[in-house]
Amino acid sequence: MFSSRELTGSNEIYMLLNCHRLPGRLTTGESAAVLGFHEHDMAVLVAAKLLKPLGEPAANSPKYFASVEIAGLSNNPAWLSKATKLVAKYWQIKNEHKKKPADALG
Repeated sequence: MFSSRELTGSNEIYMLLNCHRLPGRLTTGESAAVLGFHEHDMAVLVAAKLLKPLGEPAANSPKYFASVEIAGLSNNPAWLSKATKLVAKYWQIKNEHKKKPADALG
């Protein structure tokens, strides 16, 4: 139903979240929607080993996640807190590197 393509709009995300039963495996975008993260945050969570994709996919291949694991993590406040802190710290560090040295010159 959803796994053949990425979620492109809020209506598709709403439909996924209101499914009575999720498919067995979820794409990166679907997993992000269930967990409440952005799709680009999923790579950060995988790199930090907070999420493990199914199988052993190559670095440049699509990643799929077990829906039972994603659903379980979405109901785990401790994991959600840890993941949220990790993603926030990642983007904070990444954005600090964007600052130009010219800002210090005034």
